[in-house]
Amino acid sequence: MSKKRVVITGLGQVSPVGNNIPTAWENLLAGKSGIGSITRFDASELSCQIAGEVRDFNIGDYISGKDARRMDLFIHFGIAAAFQAIADAGLDDIPNLDKSRVGVNLGSGIGGLPSIEDTAKAVFEGGVRKINPFFIPGSLINLTAGHITILKGYTGPSYGIVSACTTGAHCIGDAARAIVYGDADVMVAGGSECAVSTLGIGGFAAMKALSTRNDDPATASRPWDKGRDGFVMGEGAGVMVLEEYEHAKKRGARIYAELVGFGMSSDAHHITAPNAEGPAAAVARALKDAGMNPDEVDYVNAHGTSTPLGDANETNALKLAFGDHAKNLVVNSTKSMTGHLLGGAGGVEAVYSTLAVYHQKSPPTINIFEQDIEGGCDLDYCANVARDMPIRAAISNSFGFGGTNGTLVIKRFED
Repeated sequence: MSKKRVVITGLGQVSPVGNNIPTAWENLLAGKSGIGSITRFDASELSCQIAGEVRDFNIGDYISGKDARRMDLFIHFGIAAAFQAIADAGLDDIPNLDKSRVGVNLGSGIGGLPSIEDTAKAVFEGGVRKINPFFIPGSLINLTAGHITILKGYTGPSYGIVSACTTGAHCIGDAARAIVYGDADVMVAGGSECAVSTLGIGGFAAMKALSTRNDDPATASRPWDKGRDGFVMGEGAGVMVLEEYEHAKKRGARIYAELVGFGMSSDAHHITAPNAEGPAAAVARALKDAGMNPDEVDYVNAHGTSTPLGDANETNALKLAFGDHAKNLVVNSTKSMTGHLLGGAGGVEAVYSTLAVYHQKSPPTINIFEQDIEGGCDLDYCANVARDMPIRAAISNSFGFGGTNGTLVIKRFED
């Protein structure tokens, strides 16, 4: 039995660089940072006072105010990005769409942390009667998918994978397999996150994981630069519509690219410190799933968080996975502009990888002032300026706490 092909027919995102695809892509290509001083809460007592916040976002553009008040912000971001992707794919315009064959896989790494934080504060100050009856459903990670299925009437698979910063990639890869295995014809998949809160920023700051370049937020995220001092928190969501090729072809859908491979691995090493073998294995397994050789890949949207250890480790992993071809790759970290969206990172970065393949352009990695070649960061990171280039295939890497890794292979579409 021949393997079913999975194509990408819709894209949506909400992020620090814009609340829709056209704005975000324009800002990414221009190398415009979305990182600034935190405005959502008073961060003056924290060592890190910067983040990539979503700005000028109105959930009322997508759902009613009454419904919105019952949800945490990560659900808002996920619904908005999903509705954008659904509209982009034209799913609502398909006559007699079989909604039993449409599913949603949209996860989060942390979920409703701001709601948990606010509810705990309310209980400490006013007692248990202050707990909102919508607190639990408003915070649960799978409820983003649940709300989308309810609002759109989709009765196919509905769930959300939780795997730290690999969440979005795992959701997209697993959703593609649901199509390959015949469980659905269409899947809405990705990740969302909103952890810019006292506990979220404070927790990562306590681990010494965050940049403390508070006086210059726009240059704080510096993947592969000698001056990198930690990652910058971001927030938002990235979602794509995956569709079985014959289903998309029959309705004349616009196809951005083809999702041809998905690989997963575990470091089995340490809960936070990475090793190169685990990520390299995820890349190798994704290429095997795609039936591709390493030298067929031209572009990598890297995990590239701007941590001293992580950036060098990912470079080593790419060398392990690609061998001599690693020096021919164009490797980019869009986190230099968006910050690290945690569970939403794999979603937005898969969206950006798809756009890179579709438009044949690599966004830049900004803030590379002095590349850390002595520290082992010696590949082509598309420093500071976007590049027009042929991209036959791209990979999008995501790695998470616990040593969990995911790689997607996105290929230029050929009928």
